[in-house]
Amino acid sequence: MSNWADGRTDDRQDRYGNGANAEPEGARAMPQIRRTAPPPPRRPAGPGPGYGHAQGAGGGHGRVPDQGGYDDAAHAAGGHDDGYNTGQVYGRGGPAGPGGHRHGPTGGGPGRRGPRTGAPDWRKRIKIGGIAFVVALLTVSVGTYFWADSKMRREVDLGQLKDRPAAGEGTNYLIVGSDSREGLSDSDKKELHTGSADGKRTDSMMIVHTGDNGTTMLSLPRDSYVTIPAFKGKESGKSFPAATHKLNQAYADGGPELLAQTIEFNTGLRIDHYAEIGFGGFRNLVDALGGVEMCLDKPLKDRDSGADFKAGCQELSGAQSLAFVRQRHQEADQDLGRMRNQQKFLNTLANQAASPSTILNPFRLYPVIGSGLDTLIVDKDMELWDLTSMFWAMKGATGGDGKQMTVPIASANFPTRSDGVAVKWDTAKAKQLFDQLKKDEKVTVSDK
Repeated sequence: MSNWADGRTDDRQDRYGNGANAEPEGARAMPQIRRTAPPPPRRPAGPGPGYGHAQGAGGGHGRVPDQGGYDDAAHAAGGHDDGYNTGQVYGRGGPAGPGGHRHGPTGGGPGRRGPRTGAPDWRKRIKIGGIAFVVALLTVSVGTYFWADSKMRREVDLGQLKDRPAAGEGTNYLIVGSDSREGLSDSDKKELHTGSADGKRTDSMMIVHTGDNGTTMLSLPRDSYVTIPAFKGKESGKSFPAATHKLNQAYADGGPELLAQTIEFNTGLRIDHYAEIGFGGFRNLVDALGGVEMCLDKPLKDRDSGADFKAGCQELSGAQSLAFVRQRHQEADQDLGRMRNQQKFLNTLANQAASPSTILNPFRLYPVIGSGLDTLIVDKDMELWDLTSMFWAMKGATGGDGKQMTVPIASANFPTRSDGVAVKWDTAKAKQLFDQLKKDEKVTVSDK
């Protein structure tokens, strides 16, 4: 005999399990979605129609009360709920409709997902992305600035110079290339043809003046016959009176400070900043740039410097570049011709270092900054911004109002008492040139 009410079958038993209190797996696993069953209907106090009587002596069973079938329409109207939930979770819909079902704003059926609240705000997303990019860029830029600034070797104290001229208009940078072998191994010295001399001497000197009338790159021959002011030796402490010697003697006797003081004394120009680089640093800087492209009017070959170049445009490595700026025996005017090559090379170097292909490429920019600053000696007041301004000034020396020249010379083979043959300046023209630079006027003086 079936113990199920009329209208229910064994299919229900298969779906819900056995027992009076059986419930689906989903309802047991997820009690939070179980419906609360409505309270059972109240039974009448006494027997009424439709109810059987208790089993009598005849042994018959009482009649099961008629409970009716499962009516979907009645269920939808809220008349019957057996507590069963399928376990499905639907998206947010509209307000609840009849029978507890949620309908979307368009009146969709039960369980239908409501429409999206709106299209993505791309303008807002782009704005947020742009702000994030700018913040990241500023963070990297500021970090790079302080990293590079910390690598600068501020070793020259221009504040200790005596009897300095008054400051003029514009800015004057003294750039020195020394023959320092610092950081070079024996094999490096052999490759670069530098020799193994102790100490260091000036190999080239130039003043870069920048102001409202452009940039002037002015070379000073190292054999210039000038007055070296009185000074006290750094190591010996001995005092030396003023005397006339070649310009590079000042560097040998008193280092960068005495060299700057000697140039100020003979030109009347106040040196605002000082920068010096040796052989090793020069080579490393060029190699970090990936070489420098130079165009030569004629072939060059010099055994002393190791220069060996064909005519035309070619890319020079660090070692080749050093040989190019040092060679002089192939020039008709020796040191003067070499200084013109040095100016030409430095201008090309500055243009390449400041090009977008270097500045916008971190894999090239960081090695250039690192290799250059590791070996670059500057004055104690030089900031990274000042150094950047110096490179930009060098870059503009050949364009617009820029000018590259050598101090006017009266004789390139001036005999001296104790210093051999030296270079004598054209005093009148040199004074006119220095006055124009001090007042930051357009340079009209020629070095011819």
